[in-house]
Amino acid sequence: MPFLRGDETTQEIIVLAYGMEEGLRGFYTAVSERTDDPDVAGLADKLSEIEERHKERLFALYVSMHSTIALRETFESDIVTGIMEGGFTTEEFMDHNRDAMTTVPDLLSIAMMLETQALDLYMRYSEKIQDAPGKGVLYDLAEEEKGHLTRLGRLMEKKV
Repeated sequence: MPFLRGDETTQEIIVLAYGMEEGLRGFYTAVSERTDDPDVAGLADKLSEIEERHKERLFALYVSMHSTIALRETFESDIVTGIMEGGFTTEEFMDHNRDAMTTVPDLLSIAMMLETQALDLYMRYSEKIQDAPGKGVLYDLAEEEKGHLTRLGRLMEKKV
């Protein structure tokens, strides 16, 4: 991804991950707002809530490392917005995949693809970073993505 230098600090990694989680939350919100299918909207809303919880966890982690930051608004002022997990902008992804998001299984497939890309990104990037706490953050994020994939797979089994 073009916005990664390769020498990010742990704090910068958290900020980057937070921005991607926000981008994905925005994507699911956009799907929910643009669909006429209540099942697709409901799933998108649920996925959006999950991304919001990820953001909360990342913010708490950042605060634990940066005791001078207490307000989420201050933290969010450094966030790169509009980038989803996988490196796409929300609008770019919506434009290219609009027709592939009309059913619950379609949306689940896309969600699984995006989570897989995030898992791959965090794993590859963990190999590049020299900072031990940063490696730990990336491994933890990758493990969370694995958990998301497992839960999405279970949902897919129920819906297909």
